[in-house]
Amino acid sequence: MAFEIGIMTFGEITEDPVTGAVPSPRQRARETIEQAEVADQAGLDVFGVGEHHRGDFVGSAPSILLAAAAERTENIRLTSSVTVLGSEDPVRVWEQFATIDLLSAGRAEIIAGRGSYTESFPLFGYDLRDYGDLFREKLDLLLKIREQNPLTWQGRFRPALVDADIAPRADGETIPIWVGVGGSPASAISTGRLGLPMALALLLGPLTFHEQTVDLYRQSAAEAGHDPHALPISINVHGYVGRTSRQARDVMYPYFAKGMAENNHQRGKGLLIPRAAFDAQASPRAGLLVGSPQEIIDKLLTYHELYGVTRAIIQMGFGGMPQKEHLEAIERLGTEVAPVVRREIASRERSAA
Repeated sequence: MAFEIGIMTFGEITEDPVTGAVPSPRQRARETIEQAEVADQAGLDVFGVGEHHRGDFVGSAPSILLAAAAERTENIRLTSSVTVLGSEDPVRVWEQFATIDLLSAGRAEIIAGRGSYTESFPLFGYDLRDYGDLFREKLDLLLKIREQNPLTWQGRFRPALVDADIAPRADGETIPIWVGVGGSPASAISTGRLGLPMALALLLGPLTFHEQTVDLYRQSAAEAGHDPHALPISINVHGYVGRTSRQARDVMYPYFAKGMAENNHQRGKGLLIPRAAFDAQASPRAGLLVGSPQEIIDKLLTYHELYGVTRAIIQMGFGGMPQKEHLEAIERLGTEVAPVVRREIASRERSAA
């Protein structure tokens, strides 16, 4: 299984901590498409747009941004990161991503998640007390839509479907559906039981944070009759690829700290991160992927060795990093990091065969 490397964005609209400038929603939307285009040209494998329903994010409709990106790219896979499935209609999700699949000649994916930001639930009339049940039921419906058409289905949270013709269908055989997991043992177990790819999110913490999560996922997959080693796992983390270690940290820190303080208040308040704490998270045994190209290569290889991940998606530019620095990092990731990581992992797998 080839190792894939990509980027994702949530399109934050944040005051620049250096200049004080605030990008307009139009600017952020256009920059998002440019990021996809540069990532595609640089040879990256995946481009993702996350979903938030607040004024400090431009990504309330990721499928529309991904459809626009489909028209400006040729090879890169286009994914949500994530689709907050509990507050969405799975029928509409399928229709949107199947349309992206047609536009992109089969490059669409869905990462379905419960959502750590929960503003969409009251916005669309859902009770947060049903948070877990909503996700389970809607994931079941989304998977059945993928498997069969027409479809008859009944659940608790939406009207029943009777011989429903849900179109369009995928451009190719199917649309990959991943499940986003933030570390909940129950989420890892249920994802493994279903035999679905798992996209692990690591915000802050040690590199080994998800060891138990991965073990539970693979164990439950095996118990359900799936080959655990054939199931893809992604690690999704914050990072930045600079010219040198110091330059990468100096560029990323003020924006990352600003974003964590101002765009991360889904639970009532932001998170203040001193520079020393940030530098500690950028160290070899911590989760952030920030540093020189060689440091990023080394840490990606460590992630692969530790978890057996088959994909890494880096959220670069969090907190409103200027587009120039953001695009430079995307190019370094695609031209200086990705080819080395792919060759090294392929070589290791041939040696182990």
